[in-house]
Amino acid sequence: MAKKLPSFNLPAADALFTTQEQRDDDKREKVLDIPLGEIDDFADHPFRVKMDESMQAMVDSIKTICVQTPAVVRLKDDGRYELVSGHRRKRACKLAGLETMPCIVRELTYDEAVITMVDANLQREVILPSEKARSYKMKMEAMKRQGQRTDLTSTPLAGMLKGKETAEIVGESTGESKDQVRRYVRLTELNPLMLDMVDDGRIAMRPAVELSYLPQEEQQILLDVIDSEDRTPSHVQATKLRKLSNDGELDYDSIMSIIKEETPPRAEHFKLSKEKIQQFFPAGTPAPAIEETIIKALEQWHKNQ
Repeated sequence: MAKKLPSFNLPAADALFTTQEQRDDDKREKVLDIPLGEIDDFADHPFRVKMDESMQAMVDSIKTICVQTPAVVRLKDDGRYELVSGHRRKRACKLAGLETMPCIVRELTYDEAVITMVDANLQREVILPSEKARSYKMKMEAMKRQGQRTDLTSTPLAGMLKGKETAEIVGESTGESKDQVRRYVRLTELNPLMLDMVDDGRIAMRPAVELSYLPQEEQQILLDVIDSEDRTPSHVQATKLRKLSNDGELDYDSIMSIIKEETPPRAEHFKLSKEKIQQFFPAGTPAPAIEETIIKALEQWHKNQ
């Protein structure tokens, strides 16, 4: 009987011909100059890239000192790159006449890329309600999928999800309550034109959430009434509209009747000078973002008293 030879675990070829320092260096993230034509925007990117004063300032900065913070991309199956964070930088590079942009290529699953993309963009100074709504929803859905697939769920994420709702975790990272996160996510159920009104400050947050429960066909009728009457519903009116909808009694005539109602005057209200307030915000900051910032500042001031 032949004698069984002992087995040996041979090192890999790279371990034989490279140093540990070289192998460690290969694992480090590197900044590469990637052609803009090979970088695709992130699918369903929820944040707008606007041509405003801030964008022009970024273009001027890039022309002077180039891009200081690399974008983050991930490699796609077709060999192209998907932009995870840096959409405004990519636009600014194009406007500045550059052909490449410095990027970090990171190995990310789709869900990891969603979470990274949302977290990076939520650091912006100005975020529209519609942007919060879509990004919160995308992040929550990605976290839920990660929680369901234990083979992809990292230990830190598993610990975060244990005993907590995704809305609560998203709120902790953004300074919002879990209920406020849910309210923003509800806005994704609004007709796009109505969501634009929320961004513009024509419809406040509370009535917008109530209106999000109306079926799309009823929202379209409401939009027609808003257009003809040039009036948007208050919170009280929106609550009435939702109740009639739940009862199956909402139609054009009932919507018109409610919208035409005279809302009772408030006992007391305050007016703040637009010029005095806007000096503390970047040009073009929408009214809802200004209001939300002021409320948060007052809440913090109240806690400190």
